[in-house]
Amino acid sequence: MRKSKGYRAKTRKLLRKKPRERGKIKISRLLRNYQPGDNVVIKIDPSVQKGMPHRRYHGRVGTVIGKRGRSYIVSVTQGGAVKEIVVRPEHLEPYGGS
Repeated sequence: MRKSKGYRAKTRKLLRKKPRERGKIKISRLLRNYQPGDNVVIKIDPSVQKGMPHRRYHGRVGTVIGKRGRSYIVSVTQGGAVKEIVVRPEHLEPYGGS
């Protein structure tokens, strides 16, 4: 049988929540505002599929460039190249913060 090459391929361990983290996400995570220039950590929340970045960006630190609707445009360096990805706030955390 051929190997799956879907968007969430090889994420069994990576996109898994611990039993006590399951359930609804905190509203404060949705309502958090980021300004251009803020450093953020991309931490994918597997329970929210909308606005989810690719798994290769999980754990990376980026800089917020701007906003697009509800989402944020985040600049991330990956292998010497600068990428701009669109991520919803559910998948972001302030860098060095709570």
